[in-house]
Amino acid sequence: MTTAVPNLLLIDDDADDQEIFLSALAFIDNSIRCSLASNGQEGISHLGASESLPDLIFLDLNMPVMNGMQFLQELKTSQRTKHIPVIIYSTASDQQTIRQALELGAFQFYTKPEKFSELVSMLHSLLYPATR
Repeated sequence: MTTAVPNLLLIDDDADDQEIFLSALAFIDNSIRCSLASNGQEGISHLGASESLPDLIFLDLNMPVMNGMQFLQELKTSQRTKHIPVIIYSTASDQQTIRQALELGAFQFYTKPEKFSELVSMLHSLLYPATR
């Protein structure tokens, strides 16, 4: 992390999943900043319009307009954004999809947990690895 308080971007078209994700972040640390985008195209637009880039991007794969794989390809071709770690955060869990995402430059791949406590634990270990 480049800052003491993580600055995140969540790209996910499911409003319920966005709300649960934000709730988990608030449970961990109220000062964590997290912007939202509903698809890859919105994510690209957000990054282009932002002065400061996020420390981490959490990316769903199955979205309309521009899916996660397309977003990842575009992100990794830009000098300005290719260094940003992308964590796939999806319901997908098959090996081919995981392999493809990692080959396109994803940092890690997580299947969306079913329990809130599992999401909190996952996010905490990603955001504050030294305190595991």
